[in-house]
Amino acid sequence: MNTEKIYLSSPHMGGDEIKFVNEAFDANWISPVGPNISSFEEELAAYNSVGYCAALSSGTAAIHLALIILNIGAGDEVLCSSFTFSGSCNPIRYQGAIPVFVDSEADSWNMDPALLEDAIKDRIAKGKKPKAIIAVHLYGMPARMNAIMSVAKRYEIPVIEDAAEGLGSTYFEKKLGSFGDFGIYSFNGNKIITTSGGGALVAANKDWITKAKFLATQARDPAPHYEHTEIGYNYRLSNVCAGIGRGQLLVLNERVQQRREVYNFYRRELSDIKGISFQNEIEGAFSNRWLTTILIDPTQSGFDREQLRLALEKENIESRPLWKPMHLQPVFKSFPSFSSGVSERLFESGLCLPSGSNLTVKQLSGIVAVIKKLSAIS
Repeated sequence: MNTEKIYLSSPHMGGDEIKFVNEAFDANWISPVGPNISSFEEELAAYNSVGYCAALSSGTAAIHLALIILNIGAGDEVLCSSFTFSGSCNPIRYQGAIPVFVDSEADSWNMDPALLEDAIKDRIAKGKKPKAIIAVHLYGMPARMNAIMSVAKRYEIPVIEDAAEGLGSTYFEKKLGSFGDFGIYSFNGNKIITTSGGGALVAANKDWITKAKFLATQARDPAPHYEHTEIGYNYRLSNVCAGIGRGQLLVLNERVQQRREVYNFYRRELSDIKGISFQNEIEGAFSNRWLTTILIDPTQSGFDREQLRLALEKENIESRPLWKPMHLQPVFKSFPSFSSGVSERLFESGLCLPSGSNLTVKQLSGIVAVIKKLSAIS
């Protein structure tokens, strides 16, 4: 067994992070205000060419604020990708709103535009026109945003684009997070770049981002004392964490290249094994390959996803099943869903392999050796 654990996606520092963090310490800007925050917001907005940015404590917080700004409230319905992490849809329930889950396409694994339109027509026919759409880009693979935005505009429904896993990816050369009315990013420790924990909300509407920053700082009104006319939240990113983010942004393009090289290594080494398949980029897509994912057909490979996961775990190698669809989760099973069965099949057969940009060739070779050994035994 490997003595040193190989993680699924560990943080990878670039070197300049400490410079910005030290600047925060030297100036005693340790709170959720300071020059690193404003600079990080400006630099991220410039990167994705959206316009305005609010640096926040998490991607989930960003989705929550977007829903508030769109006036989503109790009883409202919000369409959301089913094949995703719960952070995409939990904020819907924070607002007392109803999630309506939409299944995936077989190739992009993201929201199916045709099924999205079916869901909208159904909800309108039942007198429940959805108030928003949350479309997710999984594992760095772009959703078909042109088609999704076309459907959304046809029915005049705003779109929150969850690009938590998609920073650095593009769709027809346009950055993910820049298609929707709102875009959100996550900088959790396992993401392609990190602020240790954090996220961001971006939009072309300056007033929306100003409102987000106001709500994220406990909605304190301008007054010499603490005055509040709205409910606020403690959602602002700290100046120290923003410093980490500034350093990480400097190496983002390099990290995308490294993650894509990891994907290419796996594909090259494992493509001859029967029953293992990889996800191809859809037309117009450039994926950051945040996580390399495989599908396993046990009728051909002789082993299933869980057997491979356990074989890797035995060697101290972390892997993870693909997301369990939200419409199958106990907490969401009572809510409406439009399922084609795609995400259920992906969950049953899919596995995320270690994909960190700091993986060595030796580590990657060791991971591949475990898979090949299992294949030979089977």
